[in-house]
Amino acid sequence: MTEQAVVIAGGGPTGLMLAGELALAGIDVVIVERRASQDLDGSRAGGLHSRTIEVLDQRGIAERFLEAGKVGPALGFAGTALDINDFPTRHNYVLALWQSLFEPILADWVGELGVPIHRGREVVGFTQDDTGVNVELSDDTSLQAEYLVGCDGGRSLVRKAAGIDFPGLDPSTSWLIAEVEMAEEPKIGTRPEGGGIGPVNRVEGGGPFGVVLKEQHVDHTGDPSMDELRDALIVAYGTDYGVHSPTRLSRFNDMSRQAASYRHGRVLLAGDAAHVHPPQGGQGLNTGVQDAVNLGWKLAQVANKTSPDSLLDTYHAERHPVGARVLHNTMAQVALSTPDDRHQALRDTMAELLGMDEPRKRIAGMISGLDIHYDLGAGHPLLGRRMPDLDLQTADGPTRVFTLLHDARPVLLNLGEPGGFDTSPWANRVRVVDARHDGVWELPVLGEIAAPPAVVIRPDGHVAWAGDLTDPKLSQALATWFGAATPA
Repeated sequence: MTEQAVVIAGGGPTGLMLAGELALAGIDVVIVERRASQDLDGSRAGGLHSRTIEVLDQRGIAERFLEAGKVGPALGFAGTALDINDFPTRHNYVLALWQSLFEPILADWVGELGVPIHRGREVVGFTQDDTGVNVELSDDTSLQAEYLVGCDGGRSLVRKAAGIDFPGLDPSTSWLIAEVEMAEEPKIGTRPEGGGIGPVNRVEGGGPFGVVLKEQHVDHTGDPSMDELRDALIVAYGTDYGVHSPTRLSRFNDMSRQAASYRHGRVLLAGDAAHVHPPQGGQGLNTGVQDAVNLGWKLAQVANKTSPDSLLDTYHAERHPVGARVLHNTMAQVALSTPDDRHQALRDTMAELLGMDEPRKRIAGMISGLDIHYDLGAGHPLLGRRMPDLDLQTADGPTRVFTLLHDARPVLLNLGEPGGFDTSPWANRVRVVDARHDGVWELPVLGEIAAPPAVVIRPDGHVAWAGDLTDPKLSQALATWFGAATPA
C-alpha cells in the first residue's frame, strides 16, 4: 500500500490545477485518472475567462496558454456580447482555447513539478477515519492518503461514496454537441436559443465544424445518432449541410445541481464533482480551476501541519456561494434562450440594459470571475477580493504583484515605511515585500479605491487583510490564514 498526503481523483483541468498548487507547496500528491493519456475526444470547453488567466499568470504560466489560444474582447450572456476591454486587468479579454489544448499544456506544467499521474485507473471506493483515507482503485490496488479530493466530474463516485447530497434541478432542455465535416458551407454563428456552428480551428476557419443544437425532446435513453443530428440541423437551418465524418457526437442538458457540502471529513470536492450546470457563459472549466486555486494552499497548510484542519472549512464557505451564483446565472441564460416571441422581447430588453455601462460591468464582472468577493468581514474594499496586478518598485528593481505569487506563498506587501511590523513569528511562511506603487488602484465593477498602506495577499491572490501595519488585526489575520505565531 502506497502512502500520499493527497490523492486526487480525476486528471481534468480542476485536478491538474489542484495538483500543481499542492506540488508548489511541497505536498506529496498523486492523480488517479481513468484516461490512458491527456488526449480528449472532441473540444469540450472552449475558452478561459479573465480571472482564470490571472490565476495562471499568478503562477507564471499564462503565456503558455496565450500562445496556444486566440484573444477576443467580449464574453457573452444569453447571446449578448459584453465587451470587457475597459476592465482594469492585464487580461481584459476572453481566450479562445479548447479544453483539448488547455489540458495538455496544464499537464506539462504539473509534470514539471514532478506530480505522478496513475493513468488507466480510477477511484472505485474509499474508507476514511480520523487518521486518513484508504483509496481503492480499479486495478485492485489501494492508496493510503491523508486527504482525498474528488475532481471526478458530474457523476462523481467520490461524492456519491461520501454520501454528499447533490440537490438541484432536473434537465428541461437537451442539446446535441458534435465535431463533424460538412459538404456544404454552414452558417457560422450562435443561435438565439443557444448553440450554433463554428470552425474547430478558430484561426484558420473551415472544417471540421463544432455543432451545438437544441433538441426537440429532453428524455433520451442512449447515445445520439447521425440521423438525429441531421434532423436537428434541418429543424434549425432547413438543411443538414451534407454533414458527415463525425469525430465526436454526444449530448448534454441543462441539469443544475450543487453539492450540499464541498467537504465530508477528509474528503473534498472540486470542479464538476461539486457543481454541474449548463455551459452558457463558458464558466464550468473556469470555476473548477478557481476552486482548485482556493483549495490548494489551504489543503497544503493543513497537510504540512501549519494550519488546523478547520481551515478547510473556509473552502466550502468561500467557494459554495460562487458555485451557486454560476448555477443561478446559467439558469437565467437558459430561460432567456427560449425561442418564442415573448422571450425574444425579454432578450431584446436584456440586450438594451446590458448596453449600458453599469449593467454590462456587473454581469461581465460575474461571468469573468473578476468580481468574486469572499466574505471576510468588514474593512477595506479590497478585503476578500482579488489583488490587482500592480506595477511595483522594490529595492531589487521593478516587479508585478502577480510575479510575487509565482511560488504560491502568501505576501505581506508594505507600501509605506519599511520595518513597521515584526513578521518573525511567521518566518518562512509569509514573504514580506517593501515596495512603492505610483498610480490609482482600480477594481472591476467597483472602480477606483483608496490605496491601503499595506496588504496581506493569500496564495490564491485574494486579500486577507488591508490597513496600517500598526493595526492589531494584522497579526490576527496572519494567524487565521497562515498558522499561529511561533517563537522567532
